[in-house]
Amino acid sequence: MASEMLEVVLCYATARAEFLHTMQVAPGTTIGQAIEGSGVLLAFPDINLVTQPVGIFAKKKTLDTTLRDRDRIEIYRPLVADPKDSRRRRAAKKDTAGSRAPA
Repeated sequence: MASEMLEVVLCYATARAEFLHTMQVAPGTTIGQAIEGSGVLLAFPDINLVTQPVGIFAKKKTLDTTLRDRDRIEIYRPLVADPKDSRRRRAAKKDTAGSRAPA
């Protein structure tokens, strides 16, 4: 019955495209099963579930994690830049701009 199904959302984004898919799954469905059934692997063949982590609401989980109603499944991409390095560059740039004497 439809009332026994769980509603989950699968999210994946690249710099150029995003995949947001709401789907109904049976109780007991795992993250891996939902990903395979969503079509995201066909739309983004470069996804590698062996190396790319997955999670629910920004908390890393394993592919065999059982889903609950209204879970948001996320497939994470490798970071383009190290966040610590990015912060250091911004802080250095701000210090340089702030050290200029007013004209």
